[in-house]
Amino acid sequence: MLGGWIVAGVTVPDHVVVVGAGFVGLSTAWYLQEAGVKVTVVDRGGVAAGSSWGNAGWLTPALTLPIAEPAIFKNGLKMMLDPASPLYIPLKADAKLLRFLIGFAWHSTPRKWEEAMRVYSEIGATGLDAFDEIAQATTAGPGVQELTKPADPFLTGFTSLKDRDGLLHEFEMIEKTGGEVDYELLTGDELRGIEPTLSNKVAAGVAIKNQRYLNPPKFMESLAESVVARGGDIIGNFNVTDVRDNGKSVTIIGSEGRSITADHVVLATGAWMTDMANKFGVNVVVQAGRGYSFTVEPEDMPTHPIYFPAQRVACTPLGDRFRIAGTMEFRDVNHKLEPKRIEAIVAAATPVYKGINWENRKEEWVGGRPCTADGMPLVGQTGSARVSVGGGHGMWGVALGPLTGKILAAQITGQQAPSIARHFNPLRKGF
Repeated sequence: MLGGWIVAGVTVPDHVVVVGAGFVGLSTAWYLQEAGVKVTVVDRGGVAAGSSWGNAGWLTPALTLPIAEPAIFKNGLKMMLDPASPLYIPLKADAKLLRFLIGFAWHSTPRKWEEAMRVYSEIGATGLDAFDEIAQATTAGPGVQELTKPADPFLTGFTSLKDRDGLLHEFEMIEKTGGEVDYELLTGDELRGIEPTLSNKVAAGVAIKNQRYLNPPKFMESLAESVVARGGDIIGNFNVTDVRDNGKSVTIIGSEGRSITADHVVLATGAWMTDMANKFGVNVVVQAGRGYSFTVEPEDMPTHPIYFPAQRVACTPLGDRFRIAGTMEFRDVNHKLEPKRIEAIVAAATPVYKGINWENRKEEWVGGRPCTADGMPLVGQTGSARVSVGGGHGMWGVALGPLTGKILAAQITGQQAPSIARHFNPLRKGF
């Protein structure tokens, strides 16, 4: 055990509590265990109780892009106020949401978008490398048994060539800012040759190479099993109400008077991060961008992930069922599931598929993706030397979860963190 040792001027903790059992929290726990640190993970629900469970499960560097983009202005505010649109903002907005929206608009300008694109191009495939690392058994214990899957290729579909041009423009920007994308243009017939369930209204496509995907519930279960097998504790139904820096230790206070004292705490609480981290100098707003999903069983089960950018519909095969996900709804994370948002996804997806009974939906779900206005996650030490945060990844908490865990564990234990971490300072100024 490394606890008490000083590495690069950092006293390595004996025991770290991670608040949040999603992709980021469990990945952080895994990497901390690699450094010999005892880990306890607590969560208000259980493993993957938040936005980690029902997402599309994509590991796609080519599509891991900032949410704020110039197209927001082109499409207009009218779309954002329409409950049936891919991006919806309810008319009733509180001060926190208004602050976020002002920042979101600012970072949607072409100059700010290009700045953010340079960061995402720099991330590149490093997020995938971290997935390969956590799949390996080490001296700390077994790796994650549920493996990622090659998309081979990842497919995108369009009802017009004009819509396809929008994605190609994003690829041009990736290449302009130092990244690369390997892709092939497809006709509608070529796309249907790969996935017969697509309708004749799909006019064109793009096949993107070197992308992956996973089954979120299965992967999270496997990641949790790995953490436990390596000596970690995972405690569910632990609702953290306060975090107290004691000077030489830190205590998390839970509901029903429970508490845990450790050397360090990592807040990986997703869309609930703002209130808990604010007392430690983290002032960047983390706003819930709620996404919805459900599953169906097509007559011809697709074998590739498929994305329809114009409709903002994301589709992933999960073995015996097909997950359909979409929408970005900026509102309170605890708001109930809105059936109209599910219906909006169905309306968008119905024209581009055939052989699907859309009434026979299962696993209807809503989850609050933690979004920042500038599109950059918050990863690192706060104003307290004993409190770190990891969150604010927007739609990319799955794709960047292991990389985030690697960054946090390196910082906490005095190791060399990946250089991309310099963009994710949680104490940065911003909206």
